[in-house]
Amino acid sequence: MQNSNTKHKQKRVEILVRGTVQGVGFRPFIYNLASRFEIAGTVTNTSDGVIITAAAEHDRLHLFILAVQEQAPPLARITSIETRDLPICSQETEGAFSILPSVAGISANTAIPPDIALCDDCLGELLDPGDRRFHYPFINCTNCGPRFTIVETIPYDRPKTSMKVFPMCETCAAEYYDPGNRRFHAQPNACPDCGPNISLHNKEGIQLQTDFPVSETASSLKKGLVLAIRGMGGFHLSVDGCNTHAVALLRERKGRPDKPLAIMVASVEVAKRLCSLDPAAEELLTSPEHPIVLLKKRHHPTLAKNLAPGIDEIGVMLPYTPLHHLLFQQADCPEALVMTSGNISGTPICTANDDALAKLGPIADLFLLHNREIVTRVDDSVVKIMADQPFILRRARGFAPAPIQVSWNLPNILACGPGLKNTFSLGRNQSVFPSQHIGDLDNLESYEFYQESIEHLKQVLQLEPAAVACDLHPDYMSSRYAARHKLPLYKVQHHHAHAVAVMAEHGIEDPVLAIILDGTGLGDDGTIWGGEILRAELTSYKRLGHLSQLRLPGGDVAATEPWRMGVSALFHTFGTDGITPERLPETLRQLDGGNLAVISSMLTGGFNSPLTSSCGRLFDAIASLLGLRQHISYEGQAAMELETLAKKARSRSWPNDILPNSHTVASHSLMENNGKLEICSAEFVKRVMDGINRGEAKPVIALQFHAMLISSTTRLIENLSLQTGIRKVVLSGGCMQNSLLLEGLLHTLKSIHLKVFTGNSLPLNDGAISFGQTIIGGLRHVSRNSNAGDQRSG
Repeated sequence: MQNSNTKHKQKRVEILVRGTVQGVGFRPFIYNLASRFEIAGTVTNTSDGVIITAAAEHDRLHLFILAVQEQAPPLARITSIETRDLPICSQETEGAFSILPSVAGISANTAIPPDIALCDDCLGELLDPGDRRFHYPFINCTNCGPRFTIVETIPYDRPKTSMKVFPMCETCAAEYYDPGNRRFHAQPNACPDCGPNISLHNKEGIQLQTDFPVSETASSLKKGLVLAIRGMGGFHLSVDGCNTHAVALLRERKGRPDKPLAIMVASVEVAKRLCSLDPAAEELLTSPEHPIVLLKKRHHPTLAKNLAPGIDEIGVMLPYTPLHHLLFQQADCPEALVMTSGNISGTPICTANDDALAKLGPIADLFLLHNREIVTRVDDSVVKIMADQPFILRRARGFAPAPIQVSWNLPNILACGPGLKNTFSLGRNQSVFPSQHIGDLDNLESYEFYQESIEHLKQVLQLEPAAVACDLHPDYMSSRYAARHKLPLYKVQHHHAHAVAVMAEHGIEDPVLAIILDGTGLGDDGTIWGGEILRAELTSYKRLGHLSQLRLPGGDVAATEPWRMGVSALFHTFGTDGITPERLPETLRQLDGGNLAVISSMLTGGFNSPLTSSCGRLFDAIASLLGLRQHISYEGQAAMELETLAKKARSRSWPNDILPNSHTVASHSLMENNGKLEICSAEFVKRVMDGINRGEAKPVIALQFHAMLISSTTRLIENLSLQTGIRKVVLSGGCMQNSLLLEGLLHTLKSIHLKVFTGNSLPLNDGAISFGQTIIGGLRHVSRNSNAGDQRSG
């Protein structure tokens, strides 16, 4: 028990706060908190975090430290607070509290916050005719605006951002240095007199004379023109989302015939008119991150029908920059604006004005530009509500580069990620920093963006790797990049990385049973995996089961031509008799006889037809047999359309209908092969063909396929759980983005009293691979107990 002398005794301490504590109004928060508690001392930004020296009576100091933890600004993410006693300094104990200039260091233990949507206070000023920032498209404060996209290195101060070329006017500087002001140390702070500005240009780059470029932009969109708009993290291509002709024009020019296009609407009220919006989705839309949220479309006459053909969902977001808000304030602005990535399909989004004019000139009619440079490109994040919880499908603006805290101390490590839907990650101590979404590394521009982003994040974090991790596949560009480093290299199997990403997010150290369903990943046996049941630990795994293998006739081309997988599935199920012209289902009879003969020869001889257990290719096969899609123009198209079709037959009792019949289904579809349990996809194909031959409704057949896959997987896991005693199950892989599949598996697995985990802070798809690689490679590096061939010393 403390005596009264201890309570009132003067004490002086140094407090080191680590985490996302720069660029979030943390120093002004500390300044005002110190004033409230009558604390003397200082606060400063350093590369190691925010350092506070504080002197006061013992009790007040104790309450002050508690308040630092419990009342931090909403955008701050504190990962640790360390205190140490300091000698009493009479000048400081009697003095005031002050903010010191930032101090650079050798390495950084702090984090730069992501870019944040415009706050309500700034929006009010933006729309207030009496405010000096009325209609200023770069208004911001310590609670909102650009962060990651403008920072060059840390500490996060204006001279180390792209705002360094805009000296503040006297009024802005007064705000910036006033601890009681909302813009105190807001690094992007500016106004019309001293900050960036916007301008409207034609496709030749010639500036158009207009009093208010935003108004002209809105009018041009209303007329059906295509606009390239420079935003916070890159360019958007925009058209009127209610104009079918304008959407078709954008699709034609961009070479994007079918892939869904996201829209932006002015408010939650508009979103509710156009889509089904539950409270969880509304909360996501209005969150500080303001991601694109996938919502079920209503049958609404306003929206263009060609925004998301064949899909029952559409991506919706709300305005997140001042410029977006100003657009929707214009009388001519359409009710919904397509806002899709400003790029040539398959390449990174444009960020610089000159680059956009050169690359997007054939697509856009006009360009709305600004002169605040974008240091690193960041695309919009995408989130979907499934099983009443949010799942990130693309982690970018609003989320990256916020760290994920883990339970293990990691070395400085770079994880290079997969070949598709790439992200990379940097790990240090108990923090992993996943990058923003990079995309598919299948062209030079994307590979250059990938390398630039790695160098930028290394510089921002002041982190030099001591080890590197990559995918087992040697031909991925990310794996080749990893091999260039003269550092210990840890090669990580793709599906093991998926499993460990979920384990690490939830702090699981015990072995788990992992269900990983996706499109492709090189297995340790040299075949292509994608429908995997693993016994996974943090640094090792064992393959216990999988989907039965199908052949990929023609190799990689089969992933873009589902008819090949349809024929392959028939061959696997019925042999050569199943792929004769007279035995083919009506949906495949239009195939060219020559092509069919070639594919038949490939399948029977095994020529250029590698084996795969891919769940994604199984979905392609079923979609082909049902006549949904024989060729795709974007990844996952056939599977997404199959999900949409199946939802039409879903009843209110779904997924309760699955388990009662699952033992009967599983008895036919589970078998043992070479010591591993196998889910026999031939049974699914037989059921689909029976349904087609009986003339059953295609939605019913599609839903039954989902139910059979779920029930077979559940019974396989149940058997393995009884054999191994493992009660924890993790779900991951791109196929889990299918809400029927994910919600069905969650329901059935929980019904047999298993504890189920999925990724929530990271994507279910390959966007989480680098995070898993960081953990596996980092822990192997620490233990030096890697499997043979998994470590190479440089």
